[in-house]
Amino acid sequence: MAPPLSILLCLLFSCSLFFPLSSSASLGPVSLPLHRLSLAPHPEPFQRLAGLANASVFRASLLKNPKSAAHRARTRLFPHSYGGYSLTFAFGTPPQNIPLLLDTGSQLTWIPCTTSYQCRRCASPANPAGPSAVFLPKSSSSVRLIGCRNPKCSWIHPPELLSRCKDCPSTNNSSSSGCPVVCPPYVLIYGSGSTAGVLLSESLSLPGRTATDFAVGCSVYSDRQPAGGIAGFGRGAPSIPAQLGLKRFSYCLISRQFDDDAAESGSVVLDGARDSSADAVSFTPFLKNPSLSASGANLSAFSVYYYVGLRKITVGGENVKIPNSMLVPGPDGSGGTIVDSGTTFTYMEPAVLKPVAAAFTDRLAGRLNRSTTVERLAGLRPCFALPAAAAAAKQLELPEMVLHFKGGAKMRLPLENYFAFARESRETAAVCLTVVSDSGVAGGPAIILGNFQQQNYYMVYDLERERLGFRRQSCIGS
Repeated sequence: MAPPLSILLCLLFSCSLFFPLSSSASLGPVSLPLHRLSLAPHPEPFQRLAGLANASVFRASLLKNPKSAAHRARTRLFPHSYGGYSLTFAFGTPPQNIPLLLDTGSQLTWIPCTTSYQCRRCASPANPAGPSAVFLPKSSSSVRLIGCRNPKCSWIHPPELLSRCKDCPSTNNSSSSGCPVVCPPYVLIYGSGSTAGVLLSESLSLPGRTATDFAVGCSVYSDRQPAGGIAGFGRGAPSIPAQLGLKRFSYCLISRQFDDDAAESGSVVLDGARDSSADAVSFTPFLKNPSLSASGANLSAFSVYYYVGLRKITVGGENVKIPNSMLVPGPDGSGGTIVDSGTTFTYMEPAVLKPVAAAFTDRLAGRLNRSTTVERLAGLRPCFALPAAAAAAKQLELPEMVLHFKGGAKMRLPLENYFAFARESRETAAVCLTVVSDSGVAGGPAIILGNFQQQNYYMVYDLERERLGFRRQSCIGS
């Protein structure tokens, strides 16, 4: 018998079994505006930081071990916990605009779908592209349900689940004799929630051209997700770069210091021009992704990530002593650094964050005092209490933090990319290091470079040459 969710969607689509359309030719350069998922300022700034910190920890739990993360999302998340960036894609014929969260840490793109879509405990960001939208399959003439025998169904389901499909006639239009007709429903677990639905083949309209036969998730239920869907820019076959055959993509994330001006935007560029040496872009190669553990267990989830070779971290010009096992990804998927636009605050394993935090504490000794009260409220550490004069002027002198990558690339972070200023009264102000730790999940990447640290950086993913490039610049209107 077909799953109940498939029966529901067949009724919604008035469908039998559909087959995919042909793909379009490769894309030329396409530029799309990229907005912050900006929420109204939380009345308690330290609580807002705590929400972002919690969301970042849960996100790390998912990326490090998806199965374990499904059982850990229990702590209350604040409604301001989405520190992501949104772009708008148009699906269907005629096109329907859907805002999506840019996510380089996942592969499947999914959209809120059908008039029956339910979103439990979901945030409602003030999206400049307009109110939150759902995709209506009945309003599209190009929508198709992906069949169980379609190779794209194996993108989201293991072979054992699809074993019954191989004995079913390819022209079968019913679920008789126990033959599944459509690709079984999916359930995706994220660090802070989940989403569920079925896989569609649909048209994706981009400026100047349309890509057909694009596999996209049609979610009918979500829990603790952004109001829109998620655009998967990871390395897997279902990802946007893979399906569109992109040789490169880039983005520029505007600073979160300008939350009072939601009209400002950065950009995402698909298949843009190759950067010349005059552009001053620093490159570091992508590392080979872990695939199999020593026991032979499949670790394919890690193959989605963009691993880079972070060689060392310096604070105030001095090298931080970090265990080499944390910097180099092992064959079992433990250790190493990935770049993720869907994580807000950078995550570091305790063995990494402890010496980094100690380096800041040591260099600020005698100038600023640690505030355990603020650390408890903000969920970040270390936090340093600020003198009234410095708090009023927001003039700070803090040690520089530099990330040194393989190939000689250096990311010299501006102060606002690794410290957050928060003030609740004239007497209570502090700065906190925007790095989280202790997800409670063993294994997986040791360091996850989040989007807070990528603010006002031009980030280019050169898929053809297998390398990551970055250049510091203002991203407003880029």
